[in-house]
Amino acid sequence: MAIEVKIPTILRTYTDGARSVEASGDTLRSLIADLDASYPGIQERIVDDAGLRRFVNIYLNDEDVRFLDGIETSLSDGDVITVLPAVAGG
Repeated sequence: MAIEVKIPTILRTYTDGARSVEASGDTLRSLIADLDASYPGIQERIVDDAGLRRFVNIYLNDEDVRFLDGIETSLSDGDVITVLPAVAGG
């Protein structure tokens, strides 16, 4: 199952500069684990023991996964995951 993962600039050091990579998994949790297998260290920047890190937003096909099933959100072939760090300031 191929799922496109869009990587923000701040995490591209883990993906050798790639803006977008492919990973697989039937849930967001398994997709992140697969992503970490190919790009070691990226998982700890996205999740912690409680689940998704507070200042990282993840979208499944433009829908915030926090309003779906969070880290357990189901994925399908062809989905697009976008990882965005939260931005603060004003």
